[in-house]
Amino acid sequence: MRRRRVSGAEASHGAIDLAPMLDFVMNLLVFFIITAVFAKEVGIEVSRPGGGVGESNKESKSMIVTIYGTGDIEIEGRMVDARAVRANVERMHASKPENGVMVVADKSVASGLLVEVLDQIRLGGVSDISFGATK
Repeated sequence: MRRRRVSGAEASHGAIDLAPMLDFVMNLLVFFIITAVFAKEVGIEVSRPGGGVGESNKESKSMIVTIYGTGDIEIEGRMVDARAVRANVERMHASKPENGVMVVADKSVASGLLVEVLDQIRLGGVSDISFGATK
């Protein structure tokens, strides 16, 4: 049996050439980088209140209107009639126009009374109304 001598050019012919694979990987890398730049998540910005641990709430910025299940209405610690809500809100709004109104209602309050109080607050000139519930 004769043995053949293998020259340098013939020996490399049987090896795996990695250059096309590297080109393919680089093309994939460029593709993913380009598509990642243009991908944006859709959403809305939410402005959350800053009730951090170290902050103290020295002054409440809202007038508190409490409606009890019995139909009684309390504004800033005073019991008032439903017709007097507008006058109290107008007085507060004249002294501090940047403040809003917080309505705290019991779950057994009639919806008609709640709507009537909300209408009186709106007629008093306040459009910043927030809601709360009793414990």
